[in-house]
Amino acid sequence: MPRYALRIEYNGAPFAGWQRQRDLPSVQGAIEDALKRLEPDAPGIGAAGRTDSGVHATAQVAHCDLRREWEPFRLSEALNYHLKPQPVAITAIARVADDWHARFSAIERRYLFRLVARRAPVVHDAGLVWQVRHALRLAPMQEAARHLLGLHDFTTFRSTMCQANSPLKTLDQLDISEHPYPGGQEFRFALRARSFLHNQVRSIVGTLERVGAGHWPPEQVQAALAARDRAACGPVCPPQGLYLRGVGYPDPPFPPEA
Repeated sequence: MPRYALRIEYNGAPFAGWQRQRDLPSVQGAIEDALKRLEPDAPGIGAAGRTDSGVHATAQVAHCDLRREWEPFRLSEALNYHLKPQPVAITAIARVADDWHARFSAIERRYLFRLVARRAPVVHDAGLVWQVRHALRLAPMQEAARHLLGLHDFTTFRSTMCQANSPLKTLDQLDISEHPYPGGQEFRFALRARSFLHNQVRSIVGTLERVGAGHWPPEQVQAALAARDRAACGPVCPPQGLYLRGVGYPDPPFPPEA
């Protein structure tokens, strides 16, 4: 059976997460249902990572096996037709080797978190950003973020329901930038690692927001990390500002995005 890699974009608001669930809508379920419109016996798909309820993606990656040979463009057109009107789109498809795996072949995941600070309600970005109604300072958050780079035990910053075998992870990038936003500020958190623990990104951003708001000094983040205790973490921020924005592979199946 030929194997295809799929690059997927979705708005996570109406879904109970990526993973297919019996009685709840999921992104995986939507794509598998669309595939079965093309090949009724199509098996399930595998993904680079499972995003939680409400989390978005601009470049999730999955793979599927089909019985017939499809021209990638025609396959993407057919899937996008059957995905309507759900907020899911296949933005690229590539034929890959039979042993290529969206999850196990990946060498990095990249996430973006969008945080808007302004008093007035967010209208056009509602459901797409986390909004706080107080000002934040960039420099203290950047100072605190440096304590989290590299290889650490991230027990403090992972969910108690995390199923990973080890809390040890290497965080390769944690960049925070400030951007103009009407009536306020937008802060973008760019994170990159080979893999992440459950709720790690949202725990980190929620903690750094406390620093930006002036409630934590930057060095308290270092102390929280060293505590290896979930109780030492700041609040876990909501999911709607989080985006899976890319997955890296030694031999990328898709051309670089503009």
